[in-house]
Amino acid sequence: MNEHSGGDGDGYVTPGAEYNRDTHYITTRITADGRDGYPVEAGRYRLVAARACPWANRALIVRRLLGLEDALSLGLCGPTHDERSWTFDLDPDGLDPVLQIPRLQDAYFARDPEYSRGITVPAVVDVPTGRVVTNDYPQITLDFATEWTALHRDGAPDLYPEPLRDEIDEVAELVYQDVNNGVYRCGFAGSQRAYDRAFDRLFARLDWLEERLTSRRYLVGETITEADVRLFTTLARFDAVYHGHFKCNRNLLASMPALWGYARDLFQTPGFGDTIDFGQIKQHYYIVHTDINPTQIVPKGPDPSGWLTPHGREELGGTPFGDGTPPPPPRAREAVPAWA
Repeated sequence: MNEHSGGDGDGYVTPGAEYNRDTHYITTRITADGRDGYPVEAGRYRLVAARACPWANRALIVRRLLGLEDALSLGLCGPTHDERSWTFDLDPDGLDPVLQIPRLQDAYFARDPEYSRGITVPAVVDVPTGRVVTNDYPQITLDFATEWTALHRDGAPDLYPEPLRDEIDEVAELVYQDVNNGVYRCGFAGSQRAYDRAFDRLFARLDWLEERLTSRRYLVGETITEADVRLFTTLARFDAVYHGHFKCNRNLLASMPALWGYARDLFQTPGFGDTIDFGQIKQHYYIVHTDINPTQIVPKGPDPSGWLTPHGREELGGTPFGDGTPPPPPRAREAVPAWA
């Protein structure tokens, strides 16, 4: 997501103020019945994401878990952006090979030439018109799970089971307010008071999650759900970025036994860790947020090898995919480079 600030210039911090996220998204939906004018259709749409972004990372995970790779193509932006837009600087000649545009901004302007809000990832683009259909990231993954079922792979898990939806929604909202967005409230706080409040909320919720996950393998039910996807992408970035860069430093994730075990369990589950690029994650935060890190120096640590150590969470019961099966390995063109 392009974390636009309400402050002056290109900064992310508004002096003296709390950080308030702009949550006005393009809410058009791609549905089985096409009620918004965009029916689910194999090959018609392109997911534009960035491995660096936790909000886009959700869409990458869900696309993998559900096996939507053949139905929904993927465009990847580089880890850094300027005040205008994410760019396709990873592609030859800096152009997305399908959309033939250098900046994600171009797809937003194709939808609305006067578009003035954040140019965010993930975004789903209608390939025939080149227009962004939606950037409503919480709804995108729910629709992948519930509206795109005809295009799911055999053995795809049910990430949003109907009997558990109320509990999934409740837990996901608490996680969003205090953890997913809470780390940003810490990092982009414009006053000591705003930072202290965000810090206390963040770690109170992490302590709550630590207790919840001590006796259960997953957040809701006995299998992976949307709630786990939403928490995981923040946990994956915690020690590498949020602990230092965003001053979320009461303790490392690695010192919270249940949460660290839970995060490793998911990381080692196909579809999760194979979407994580720690190099791009660190480049994004430490280079883009120049008002927090004016030197743009990217730290070499921490050592990511701990993510592959045994977690022992199988003893708590539950199965990752329920009656389903793991996704196959990533396509070669979509594989994350091996750690250096």
